[in-house]
Amino acid sequence: MELAVREAKARLSELIAAAERGERVVITRHGVPAVELVRCRPRGGIDFDKLEEARRRLGIEGDGERWPDEFNDP
Repeated sequence: MELAVREAKARLSELIAAAERGERVVITRHGVPAVELVRCRPRGGIDFDKLEEARRRLGIEGDGERWPDEFNDP
């Protein structure tokens, strides 16, 4: 589906629904494609095992709630 900005403004809810269904929605400006609406991919949650592995690998200790005692040492 391809339409001009003015028409897209009037039909935005419909265009969002179409994009969510996986349809291609292109909005043109002066007849030239300007943007394409696409559905967002679901984001995954935090992988706490990978986070803990990275913290160990980088030598990060504690819960991050306070600065280390040696933070201000020269």
